[in-house]
Amino acid sequence: MQTLILAGIAFPIMFVLDLLWIGVVGRGFYKAQLGSMLRPDVVWGAALLFYIIFAVAVAYFVVAPALAAHSLPKLLLSAAFFGLATYAAYDLTNLATLTGWPLPLTIVDLMWGMVVTTVTSFATYLIAVKFLNY
Repeated sequence: MQTLILAGIAFPIMFVLDLLWIGVVGRGFYKAQLGSMLRPDVVWGAALLFYIIFAVAVAYFVVAPALAAHSLPKLLLSAAFFGLATYAAYDLTNLATLTGWPLPLTIVDLMWGMVVTTVTSFATYLIAVKFLNY
């Protein structure tokens, strides 16, 4: 049950951060890097499924263990590594298998994966400690 509660906290945080990054801050960069590969419309079902799965994974693999250890350093290190590993699965696979997948996008996306996962995990951890007494 704890994982689902933590995921419920993490989901909107990550969703908003990613929408701001992809839709506003990095929009021009992604458009320039992906060109015609970028869809004109978002398939929201697939996007929401990703955010749900990712929020549950962050809660289970990053936030819950850090809460159990009462360790913010553990959280920050685990979150950064988890973000790098999960985004690497996507970006490095694309770089290895897709013609024209841009290296600059891969590098930026790997960094973003670390940042968004760490910020999401940190905020989730703080909310859980402060308001849920975890």
